[in-house]
Amino acid sequence: MKVKKNDMVVVTEGEYKSKTGKVLKVFLKKQTLIVEGVNFVKRHTKPTQTRQKGGILQKEAPISASNVMVWCANCARGVKVGLRVLPDGSKGRYCKRCGELLG
Repeated sequence: MKVKKNDMVVVTEGEYKSKTGKVLKVFLKKQTLIVEGVNFVKRHTKPTQTRQKGGILQKEAPISASNVMVWCANCARGVKVGLRVLPDGSKGRYCKRCGELLG
C-alpha cells in the first residue's frame, strides 16, 4: 500500500467524495485506513465505571484504500504515487504528475 500514516489524502469515491483529511491509522491486511473527518459511524454505549456517561458516540470508521488518493501540495490535487530508488540507496515515494518527492 502506498498510503502511510499522517499522509494527506482525498476521497475519490462514495459519500465523502472530494473530502480531504489526514490518515490516522492504516490496516495493511484489510487494505483499509481511517481518515480524519471522513466516514463517521454512531456507536451506542452503556455507562460503565470508566465512562460514567452512556449515549451515542460518533467516530471514524475504516474506508477502503482504493477509494483515496494521496494529496500532492505542489499539484493541489489527488495524485498517483510511484516508488523511486534515491541516490543514497533508500526508497522514496514521488508524485507521478509533477515528480516531487512526498514526505
